[in-house]
Order: sequence, then C-alpha cells, then structure tokens
Amino acid sequence: MSDRPAEARPSPAHTTEVGVRYAIVPVPSLSLETVARRTGLHPDLIGRFVALGLVDADRDTSGRPVFAPTAPAAVARVQRLRAGLCLNYASIGLVLDLLDRISLLEAALRRAGMRSDLPPWT
Repeated sequence: MSDRPAEARPSPAHTTEVGVRYAIVPVPSLSLETVARRTGLHPDLIGRFVALGLVDADRDTSGRPVFAPTAPAAVARVQRLRAGLCLNYASIGLVLDLLDRISLLEAALRRAGMRSDLPPWT
C-alpha cells in the first residue's frame, strides 16, 4: 500500500523500467595508468581531466577509474586545445561542448540532404 494519492502515482503505461545491461562480449577498458602511459601525461593530470569533465571515465568494481579505448584520443584533443589556443581547462570544456554541438548540427544537415555553399570550417 502506498501513502501517495492515486493521482500522484505514475500509471503503468507511462512507467519506464531501467534494467541491467549485460555485454555479450567484454567491453575493453583502459586503466588510469594505461591512459597516462599512452598519452605521456601524469596520472594526476588525467584524474584532473576526469574531475573537470573533459574526459569520461567509469568506475570498476573496486572504485578505480576505467576509460574507454577512445580516452587517449580525447586527452590528446584536450592537450591540443591547451597548447594551440592557450586556453585554461575550464574554457576547454566549453570549447569541447561547442565543437561537439557543431558536429551534431553538421551531421543533421548532411542527413537532411542540405549542404552549405561554404566549405566546412574544420
């Protein structure tokens, strides 16, 4: 029995269940040390990138960060922006968001069959 009124309870037709996903094949992941070794950066700096949201990381069962195989490329992208544009890490987050948004909009234009007369800026 619920103490919530009937009108406040979601109807079964509008309820979405979130289940557990199991990978059919193991998803490869990289440890913090592996990402640091592949990028040539200190693990603390990689941890700072994760804390700032510049690089995505998950946690394994023991709580250590694990990264997707694309993490070294994401770290390299952050480093290129830092070195090439002399941006601080907070502004790099904004630039990354804007670049991702531009990529999504350009992809939507391509799917719609629309083209710009201008060459791509990237």
